[in-house]
Amino acid sequence: MTKDKMIYRTTTAIVCSVMVFSAINFNLKEPLGPMKGAFAHLGFPDYFRIELTVAKALGVLALLTPRSPLKMKEFAYFGFAITLISASIAHFSSGDGILFVVDPFMFLVALVVSYLYFNKLNRLEHGSHRSNADSTTMEMSRLRVTS
Repeated sequence: MTKDKMIYRTTTAIVCSVMVFSAINFNLKEPLGPMKGAFAHLGFPDYFRIELTVAKALGVLALLTPRSPLKMKEFAYFGFAITLISASIAHFSSGDGILFVVDPFMFLVALVVSYLYFNKLNRLEHGSHRSNADSTTMEMSRLRVTS
């Protein structure tokens, strides 16, 4: 396994593990750690817990299923980024300690690294990152300049 693939798989596993853990923990009768009463503390309605659980489960499936469409994976990355940024903002706005505010950003860094390596590996696997439309546009621009 190449270094790039190992970095991609490790960071993706970290992000997916955090998402699975939080989705399960949201729904436990007695949540582990400080998650007990977290939704009420942050001012979220209880149904939001269910929405987050479903969204996180679908995102994890999209990232871990090898043949998921590229756009589906990108949508999962974007959704996870919004979730992590929103979690940090919610904790900050609720007056929680710095650890609760910084913690989501640590996983956001892992998510960004995963996404960058996902794109890098995808480009290597499928050749150039430019589509035929981009190539055609570039060729037309070059013709206009030389004319």
